[in-house]
Amino acid sequence: MSVNLAKGQRVTLQKSSGESLTVVRMGLGWKAAPKRGLFGSRTRQIDLDASALLYAERTPSDVVFFHHLVSNDGSVRHTGDNLVGGVGSEDDESILVDLAQVPVHITQVIFTVSSYTGQSFAEVQQAHCRLVDESTGQELARYELTGGGPHTGQIMAKVYRDGGGGWGMQAIGAPAKARTFQDMLPAIEPFL
Repeated sequence: MSVNLAKGQRVTLQKSSGESLTVVRMGLGWKAAPKRGLFGSRTRQIDLDASALLYAERTPSDVVFFHHLVSNDGSVRHTGDNLVGGVGSEDDESILVDLAQVPVHITQVIFTVSSYTGQSFAEVQQAHCRLVDESTGQELARYELTGGGPHTGQIMAKVYRDGGGGWGMQAIGAPAKARTFQDMLPAIEPFL
């Protein structure tokens, strides 16, 4: 059963049997919002980019994004860059995290979205971030990006070690001004 998360809400990442999850997929989906003009409405393509930043406590350790598709240790993998979004699938970009293989010094993985082409989120509709149990395909949690706004980046969510040997997820939903994950580094700091 999927949980619709509100901003700031946390959920434990366990199977219904109580076992810890092994591989999760963070999916990002979006569509460009149609703009009304003098001659009707039109849709402009928007290139959103999903990134995963691996942190050892508060220190960045690695990043997975469209130019570095696999983390240095191999535990996090981006499935590829989608330049337009909304092409029929549930998720336009996905990042797989093998929780069992994440090195012990990595305490959290922060997921961000940035508008590489520079359009604001006011021009995006039906944007979501969701977490899926990759072994079963079951959606575990979903965070809907609502409200649009003038920002070009979003700190979506984080997966973190919960202290008891398992993992949890927190919906963040914080806006940022960013075309790339590097632009968001200062905005990420308060959520570590």
